[in-house]
Amino acid sequence: MEKARALKILTDLMAINSANDHEGVVADYLTSLFKQYSVQIVRVTYSAGRDNLVITIGDHGPLLGFSGHEDVVSAGELSNWQTPPFTPTFKDDKIYGRGASDMKSGLAAMVVAMLDLLESGKDLPGRIRLLASVGEETGEYGAAQLVKEGYASDLDGLVIGEPSNFDVRVTHKGVIDYYVYSQGVCVHSSTPEKGKNAIMPLISFAQAAQQLMSSHQKQDPVLGSLTHVISQIHGGSQINSVPDRAWLSGNIRTTPLYPNQQIYAELERIVADLNEQGAQLNIRYSFPEVPLPDQSGSKLAKLARQVVEQKIGRPSQFTAGTGATDASEYIQAGDFPIIILGPAAGTTDHEPNEFVEIAAYLDGCRLYQELAWEFWNSNI
Repeated sequence: MEKARALKILTDLMAINSANDHEGVVADYLTSLFKQYSVQIVRVTYSAGRDNLVITIGDHGPLLGFSGHEDVVSAGELSNWQTPPFTPTFKDDKIYGRGASDMKSGLAAMVVAMLDLLESGKDLPGRIRLLASVGEETGEYGAAQLVKEGYASDLDGLVIGEPSNFDVRVTHKGVIDYYVYSQGVCVHSSTPEKGKNAIMPLISFAQAAQQLMSSHQKQDPVLGSLTHVISQIHGGSQINSVPDRAWLSGNIRTTPLYPNQQIYAELERIVADLNEQGAQLNIRYSFPEVPLPDQSGSKLAKLARQVVEQKIGRPSQFTAGTGATDASEYIQAGDFPIIILGPAAGTTDHEPNEFVEIAAYLDGCRLYQELAWEFWNSNI
């Protein structure tokens, strides 16, 4: 594909404000690129205006999945941006704008690769399925829906186009976001004995949880240690009243040595113990994700690294990530290898003035096409 057209696809995607919503507009645009070809296009609605998109090219042979999320994070304070976040701007051999790195460059490069394969005139010995998901930035629930409805069940391998700077990310931590809510009784602060302070049990919970999570000292050889942060706490209505409601939130990054189910049980035991002492606590989880097991021994991971180095001419190594991706959902769909491999460096993800290098993006377009051919040929 000519450079100008490939860049237009990326900038068209970046110009769509899909910050934590409105992914249906992205699905509309991607559908318009493929509708002239003999391909399978399925829209999977999560909610109004929020559509996952599944596009499959080819009709036989090994099935390679390409995964990219349609949403981006909020632009935040606009005064921190040197250029408008949803007006893609070319400067110093880079493209600036929200989603340039995370991860519309990866998504666009996958789309360009698929279009190039369709337009090559060659008989394709295999298939590619694009899984464009909603809600990755707020909980991977689009990918969860696609897994539940069977769109990943027949994959032979999956590449997630998150920014990796051409390294092959073969594992990453899981994540548990939790909220603990406390109920008390509001009275005047001059007679606290008549009420029940909702904040105090949360302090006890925070101390117990932090102590327990800190005791998990076993180090995963690749991912390192489990981490835990009490990230928010809120309660009370004014300074001279005993608070009747309060809540806190925490974020835990898990490893295979301390699986999510174990951590749920430990947190819930703390809640139960405090409730036995008179607290009124309850806990809920917000889209928890399990770790991605090490994929470095898979043929897909080794093949991807080889393609990056030999076909694209860039250095590549196996790496681990601390943040979760849609891989945490897709590993539940079947026994197939999953890797994270994207053209963006990832140094400005979620920040103002996010960018991707133009040369890296164009190399990404070639990378995914070359990887598809190598994957098909090695699995026939």
